[in-house]
Amino acid sequence: MKLILGSNSPRRVELLRKMGFDFEQRIADIDETIDPLISVEHVPAAIALKKMKALQSGLSKDELILCADTLVFIDGRILSKPATRAEASNMLQILSGKMHTVITGVCIGTSTSYETFSDKTNIQFSELSEEEIHFYLNTQNPLDRAGSYGIQDWIGLIGVTAINGSYTNVMGLPTHLVYTALKAYQK
Repeated sequence: MKLILGSNSPRRVELLRKMGFDFEQRIADIDETIDPLISVEHVPAAIALKKMKALQSGLSKDELILCADTLVFIDGRILSKPATRAEASNMLQILSGKMHTVITGVCIGTSTSYETFSDKTNIQFSELSEEEIHFYLNTQNPLDRAGSYGIQDWIGLIGVTAINGSYTNVMGLPTHLVYTALKAYQK
């Protein structure tokens, strides 16, 4: 089957390429407003499903689509992508010195069916100084990252002191689970 990535994320593109997959990208323009009736741990999978459903009708019978959404959770709050530099700075201050959880929801589907799953990773950040936060904001693009950071970026290299779970999940795609799911469709 031909693989379609329903995402504009450069990290997801990079990870799928490193996994050896050939794919085409299609972008779903959806409202990513969080439904308050969904339990927080199911929100990323629900958003991934919305993305997939927006693209599903355009799929041919030989196409398989992969959509995902990644969010950061801390102290009962959801940190998605910041809208401004000030919001990004605030998010990094919230994460500083604390443990948080990153959940990526994945939806894989065909023109007639789909499945969703999620992966969870716990991350411990060291205390981040104002200077470190400002350096990161001045040298990287935190506005396209949930929680305002990329684990593979400078702030992740100097700030992450512990990780329990999948590193690639924090980048935006739990590759071990995605590989297993995609393999099942090739049979």
